[in-house]
Order: sequence, then C-alpha cells, then structure tokens
Amino acid sequence: MTPALQLSRALYFDCAHSYQVKSWTQDENLKEFGACFSPVGHGHTYRLEAFVEGPVDPVSGMILNLRDLDDLLKLSVTPLQGKFLDREVPEFLEKVPTTENIALFLFEKLAALLTEKKLKLCRIRLFETEDLWVDCQS
Repeated sequence: MTPALQLSRALYFDCAHSYQVKSWTQDENLKEFGACFSPVGHGHTYRLEAFVEGPVDPVSGMILNLRDLDDLLKLSVTPLQGKFLDREVPEFLEKVPTTENIALFLFEKLAALLTEKKLKLCRIRLFETEDLWVDCQS
C-alpha cells in the first residue's frame, strides 16, 4: 500500500479588519470583541499554510509543481491582499472577519482551485499572529 503524501507550502499576505456586528451598539461590540473592535481597525500579516494531497507523478516525482502551488495560493488570497476586509471584501461586509471566518473563506477558495487539478486540500492553517491560528480541514 502506498502511503498518502501531503505537500505543504506557506505564504504571507496582509489585510486589515475590525471585529464588529453592525446591528450591535458600540458598547456591545466593545464588550464582545475588546481591542479587536475599533472604528479605525487594525492590520495583520497572516501566514497561510496549505496541505495538499494527491498522487505522485511518476515522471516528475511531484504531487504538484511548487510554482503551480504558489500560484494557486496567491490566487486564493488575492481577494484579501491589502484590503480592509469588512469594508472592501463582499464576503465580509456582514460577516465578522475573524481568523475562523477568514480560514473558512480561504479553504473554500483553495479547495475549489485544487479540485480543478484533481488534487485534495486536506487542511489549511491560518496564523493571525505567532500565537493565534486556526486549522481548517476536510
């Protein structure tokens, strides 16, 4: 039996956000989200790690060429790169741009791109900071 292999790659991207439920008062948002609720927002340099599973090509010896994986990772974060999420990205205009929600967004985008290549996205890990991350897996 051939063991399952996962290819892993990471990239960094930047964006900003403010945690808030728009139907709540400022006091309610401040109580729930603390410093993450701010009218001016704040930014992060996120680290996205992706774990891709697929057969090893017998000729190239690779699951996927790293250049191709890099391109797919960049394409998946493009809608977020350099944006103020809850002001500029349609998916986050009404959804709080938490690390969890951003991870779900990226998982769906990247999984769809990899499916076109007949590969499976097993998991992503999204770091908001060095000591805060979310894992999302199929």
